[in-house]
Amino acid sequence: MKTLKTEYLIIGNSTTGVACIEGIRKIDKTGSITVISDENIFNYSRPLISYFLAGKVKKGEMSFRDRNFYNKNKVSLIPGSKAEKIDVGKKIIYLSGKKQIVFNKLLIATGGSPIMPEIKGSRLDGVFAFTTFSDAVAIKDYIKKHTVKHAVVIGGGLIGLKAVEALVELCISVSIVELADRILSATFDTKASEIIQNALKKTGCSIFTKNTVVEILSKGKNKKVKSVTLKNRKQVAADLVITAIGIRPNIQLVNNTSIITNRGILVDETMQTNVKDIYAAGDVCESDALLDECKKNIPIWPNAFKQGRVAGENMAGGNAAYPGSIAMNSVELCGIPTISIGKTSSEENNYRILRIYKKEESIYKKVVLKNNHIVGCIFVGNIERAGIDTGLIINRVDISNVKDKLLEEDFGVLALPEKYRKHLVGDVGLEV
Repeated sequence: MKTLKTEYLIIGNSTTGVACIEGIRKIDKTGSITVISDENIFNYSRPLISYFLAGKVKKGEMSFRDRNFYNKNKVSLIPGSKAEKIDVGKKIIYLSGKKQIVFNKLLIATGGSPIMPEIKGSRLDGVFAFTTFSDAVAIKDYIKKHTVKHAVVIGGGLIGLKAVEALVELCISVSIVELADRILSATFDTKASEIIQNALKKTGCSIFTKNTVVEILSKGKNKKVKSVTLKNRKQVAADLVITAIGIRPNIQLVNNTSIITNRGILVDETMQTNVKDIYAAGDVCESDALLDECKKNIPIWPNAFKQGRVAGENMAGGNAAYPGSIAMNSVELCGIPTISIGKTSSEENNYRILRIYKKEESIYKKVVLKNNHIVGCIFVGNIERAGIDTGLIINRVDISNVKDKLLEEDFGVLALPEKYRKHLVGDVGLEV
């Protein structure tokens, strides 16, 4: 068995792994870094896979770091290789292909895998997930080779709707099937969901809420998907099915080890696990939550990048602390820009809700307050001042003197407390 040795080993080459490299090199300019990736592709921006499927972005435009990144940072990249087993005590990772790597510091950034529902017929040709570039390539190739006029997307969350947007761009008729009472139920309230739902219907989409797919059917002996059966027994035409009901952390590598897991791998504020020198970050981990006194798995790009950077600095001997994860999504759907952050559906007695709704303009703004702090907000149609509210949430700013002005048209930086305005000028606020 071939054995390699490295000071820093990173399993995963998405945003978390890249951020970890940058965190390490911020402190340690020379220590050996090895990155393992189970995909045969240079780093790429996962939010762009819907644009790739729609034909708006080419493969060469998917990367978020240039091709010299690894050479410049003296990184050994091993693509197309899977980490299959870890020996925590001996600090060894066993790879596919009878290779093993001995490490000093390890980051587990194995991400998450799509949850594939147990549906009869889910193994038919034409059924796909939609979380990786490989998924997008497979869907694109299938559409080229077969006549695809109708598609069903199972799941009305952000991943599902980005797939919908790409399919609509390709002039494919789409039906969305969502178990909840509305689309985007995890990030939007009823009104915000209604705006996007109405916009989707105008593009020709059919939406089935409070429903699910119970069977995927083929035509005769042909193994290609042709329709689906819903829970309410309705038959829906489908030449293509995409499942997008969520992801689960890829924690299989640490199963049967001393590394503690819940839904994901548990980490402290340094992103270290309960085992010294072994860190976890990104979609695979559960870290401190910014607005809750608990650990949560919140699998979004900004959290993953910040976690990777913190892990890298600490692996190299730094003293960085992760401030906590927060649910945050910024996406344009049907030409409507949207942002949601924090606790967006809180309706309890100890929350105060501020709202503005302009039906004709499809503009909706909502701010959720608790104890003179903003804990959540939704902006649909007009997101110009969303960055200000996002900063107020993340930095836990007392807004008692301006809370009645938050949704006014002229509300801006000058209305904020003087101390916080100085904080923004000092460049800390550039992240918001």
